[in-house]
Amino acid sequence: MKPINVGLLGIGTVGGGTWTVLTRNQEEITRRAGRPIQITAVADRDVERAKSMTGGAARVTGDAFEVVRDPSIDIVVELIGGYTVAKQLVLEAIANGKHVVTANKALLAVHGQEIFAAAQAKGVMVAFEAAVAGGIPIIKAVREGLTANRIDWIAGIINGTTNYILSEMRDKGLTFADALADAQRLGYAEADPTFDIEGVDAAHKITLLSALAFGIPVQFERAHIEGITKLTAEDIRYAEELGYRIKLLGITKRKADGFELRVHPTLIPAKRLIANVEGVMNAVVVKGDAVGATLYYGRGAGAEPTASAVIADLVDVTRLHTADPEHRVPHLAFRADQLSDTPILPISEVESAYYLRLRVQDKPGVLADITRILADQGISIDAMLQKEPSEGEQQANIIMLTHVTREKQVDAAIVRIEALDSTVGAVTRLRLEELNG
Repeated sequence: MKPINVGLLGIGTVGGGTWTVLTRNQEEITRRAGRPIQITAVADRDVERAKSMTGGAARVTGDAFEVVRDPSIDIVVELIGGYTVAKQLVLEAIANGKHVVTANKALLAVHGQEIFAAAQAKGVMVAFEAAVAGGIPIIKAVREGLTANRIDWIAGIINGTTNYILSEMRDKGLTFADALADAQRLGYAEADPTFDIEGVDAAHKITLLSALAFGIPVQFERAHIEGITKLTAEDIRYAEELGYRIKLLGITKRKADGFELRVHPTLIPAKRLIANVEGVMNAVVVKGDAVGATLYYGRGAGAEPTASAVIADLVDVTRLHTADPEHRVPHLAFRADQLSDTPILPISEVESAYYLRLRVQDKPGVLADITRILADQGISIDAMLQKEPSEGEQQANIIMLTHVTREKQVDAAIVRIEALDSTVGAVTRLRLEELNG
């Protein structure tokens, strides 16, 4: 059959991996897709480097708009990232009747509704397996493999940079700053790691998963986001003593009055498989009513793992290229006219168990004052550690795990505790998830 022609926008790390894997496995991919898939045009700012990488096997240009307007191109692969130019390119590709494959989670989390609506109106596909968890096929699993299930919740380690940092802090007792510097030295963290360490990257990804799981619009602006910059090796050590590991999780849950959508450091029981995911690896747990808990594990970034997802999308789009648009799997799993308007719950209404670390004066009556405040807010204590002050110090650490309670009750209690004369500094508060299947 006539080959499918692909225009590649960006031949950096992932783009280069896509070129390499598609070339190396061309015969196998053709057998799976039913026709050849060939990259015939590449756009990159560094034209000479792109030419050397492609070896003359594709036309190279510095103008990405030239590729999306090329009538010979069937599928545009967008790998340049960002919100602005990438959005213009994707929308123009769609307007020109081209299918789009993208790894751009930020673009889809912020502008996904507009992009998917444009694609539906034009009868083309937007595929984005590579946008979440790199080489792990989590999008296809939620959208197609678990389609019989009513999804209850999803929780995932979906940012390798932060997982590496937390693993190093736990294994080696490093400070956050030292672990970050190590990650940057090894190339696991960007020179500007803000999106990773502040939880924004994970929030982009869990926003897409929430839409796929629950049939709701993409609503990144409603996600609650906390990063790992305030975590200390002390908290990681105390969590270990209590039988927990701290991971940055993206979490989305179905509740009676709405959906939760949040990213934050989370205590997980050390016996859970996901608690033992270390280094730059990613893992996602999906709980369905029929199947129970399922775990998806693998490399969440890197040239060839992410290229694996990009090419899987290329094969899917190639197979469905001539199919009736009404019979394709919807972009967000549910038909566009069947999306739910059930709200995303504010973080104040979220229920969780909590880890509280308090730095207090070592004197009688302090613990009684704290437990009285917690009781006034209806918060009960599940476990507690009380650390003796170091020699010459007058302050001690008290660590508490609470039973499940509502966030606004914890916030109210913390305000009162921090106002006590006996409290030194702010209360450290982390959420705890059992992640029972």
